[in-house]
Amino acid sequence: MMMFEKGGPVVWILLAYSVLGVSIVAAQYLQLMLRKRAKLHLPIEQWPQGGELRIVEQLTQACDAKGHGAELRAAAAHHIYDEMRPMEAGIKTVSLLANTAPLLGLLGTITGMIKAFQVIESAGGKVDAMALAGGIWEAMLTTGIGLAVAIPLLILIHFWESALTRYHWQLQQAAALVLNDSEQATLWQQESITGAI
Repeated sequence: MMMFEKGGPVVWILLAYSVLGVSIVAAQYLQLMLRKRAKLHLPIEQWPQGGELRIVEQLTQACDAKGHGAELRAAAAHHIYDEMRPMEAGIKTVSLLANTAPLLGLLGTITGMIKAFQVIESAGGKVDAMALAGGIWEAMLTTGIGLAVAIPLLILIHFWESALTRYHWQLQQAAALVLNDSEQATLWQQESITGAI
């Protein structure tokens, strides 16, 4: 508690940054990790209900309605985006917190040094080290806490983005199953038309 008193209001803001950032990352990362993933080598009927199965079902319906080709690939990209969007919610907020935490720490450094110089000015230049210690303490404390908040948040963002990349790849592989079947069907139709001529 002494740390919060000596660090001033900047330390309280950094504490809020830390709590908010870790909460967002933990909630999103856990949600992403707890999703049941389909084993793509198994038949689709054995896949658990989840993003991969939804993608395949939606693309199968789109294939029946829109046909094959570029429209189906556009539908795949749209459905993958829809699956990914909730998983990415909050990533910009956490990135903003991680990137501005050191700047807030520097703001605390500046305010601490201002306090130290105010002490020197009010004492007329004859100051002992104890009188300066409060301002310098605040300056160093806020810088350290700003970095202590930013570094873990940046590491957590990295893990979150890596998990998102793996999930995105899994969704793309599921979509590719339908797209590849669709393209094979299109080629088969073209060959049978060409062969009939």
